Amino acid sequence: MIKIGGVSLDVSHPMGFAEELEKYCMDMKYEYICPKTFRGEEEADWFVKRFHLKGKVETIEEMVDKVDVGFVQSCNWDKHLEQAMPFIKAGKPVFIDKPVIGNVKDAETLRELVKNGAYVIGSSSARHADEIQAFLKKPVEERGDIVSIFGTCGVDEFNYSIHIVEIFSEIAGAKATACRFDGYGVAPDGHKVETYTLEFENGMIAHYHTYIGGWRPFHLTIMTTKGSYQIAIDSSKIYVSLLREIYRELKNGKSNLADVETLINCSLVMLCGKKSRDELGGARVEISQLTEKDAFDGYAFEKTYAANASKIYKD
Repeated sequence: MIKIGGVSLDVSHPMGFAEELEKYCMDMKYEYICPKTFRGEEEADWFVKRFHLKGKVETIEEMVDKVDVGFVQSCNWDKHLEQAMPFIKAGKPVFIDKPVIGNVKDAETLRELVKNGAYVIGSSSARHADEIQAFLKKPVEERGDIVSIFGTCGVDEFNYSIHIVEIFSEIAGAKATACRFDGYGVAPDGHKVETYTLEFENGMIAHYHTYIGGWRPFHLTIMTTKGSYQIAIDSSKIYVSLLREIYRELKNGKSNLADVETLINCSLVMLCGKKSRDELGGARVEISQLTEKDAFDGYAFEKTYAANASKIYKD
């Protein structure tokens, strides 16, 4: 049994993950939780009882020696590396949920940690969707070379939209190099819909619309040299797809998980889009143009997220 030490109950992922591990009888489960959350003790106690944990702890350090892997799942990405450090210092693997990092400084810190032996894995469950993997398994001779991708997502500019960018990254099989903010429209219900264009080092172009303030499914149109493919992702199945890859990785070190540099790349190219929108009037921005000032504010996001969060860890 692979024992998980969970950090934070901010988001619904710990519950969703625990349910999938239970449903599919996977040889992996949450053993301890360090809440580190804006949620109350009642919700933490519910999680412990519902999923039969050994208990909750006040500090991450208290559970490091009692588990096999850490799962850092705070909604505030600016806390991720700090919360991962007890596992890294102990030589334990740590899964960091999406977005792994949200600023240039943390990207450099994470690179250095991995260079010095930190075992970090992540991140978006959407890149492992069955529909994406089925497309990628088609022989290139049959499907053709990818020319461009169009995708849709929703909720917010970074915390959720990182999913569509990681999907693009998985399909491209290459690093992103630049992003451009193309503009926005306002839906009849008042929600803003933003549009971005990404460029990849292999020449692939990807465009996405994100519906700010409301959930939207992941729909893709992939244009190739031999035709076009439409894909609708069943989001009810993506958690188990990710968890199976994590299990494979921890059991034998072989999985389809993206490497840390790829995960960092996805966050950085989204920072390019933010810079294009906020500072440069929609001009194309390359990753090489980013500075340490470029950041998505995790603390501001946490404040807003907490203010709007309803009680979810309950019967």
